[in-house]
Amino acid sequence: MKLLFLFASLFFFTEEGTVKPDDVVGIWMASSGKARFQIFKQGNEYFGKIIWLKEPNEANGKPKLDKNNPSDQLKNKPIIGLQIIHSFQFDKDEWNNGKIYDPENGKEYKCIMKLKDANTLNVRGYIGISLLGRTETWNRVKQATIPLL
Repeated sequence: MKLLFLFASLFFFTEEGTVKPDDVVGIWMASSGKARFQIFKQGNEYFGKIIWLKEPNEANGKPKLDKNNPSDQLKNKPIIGLQIIHSFQFDKDEWNNGKIYDPENGKEYKCIMKLKDANTLNVRGYIGISLLGRTETWNRVKQATIPLL
């Protein structure tokens, strides 16, 4: 019986603290506080969309649009609801092989996401190699504190 307890304890403690694939799923806020994102899973890949903006409308009261998108067909899409994270795959302790779109400049970047802890996500967009990029920190948001879309 003691051996069984010891084995179960070892298994529990070695699993605790490890990152699991779905740990990234949830609602996240950019460190600037200007936007919130929902990361979700489809099949074996992870995606994300903008679900809230601190300033969702232009000066004229109309919703902000993806006006910097290089595609003329997409320039009239609202920023809220825009999918900016796509095709991420979980590998050991990070989500990689995906891309992130920045509606502020209309560019798409390779990206790696890695949890710093359960409520802090480092999102690194880059061109070419990850050394040539920028990391932004997102913080997990409790779902009860945001309006549902």
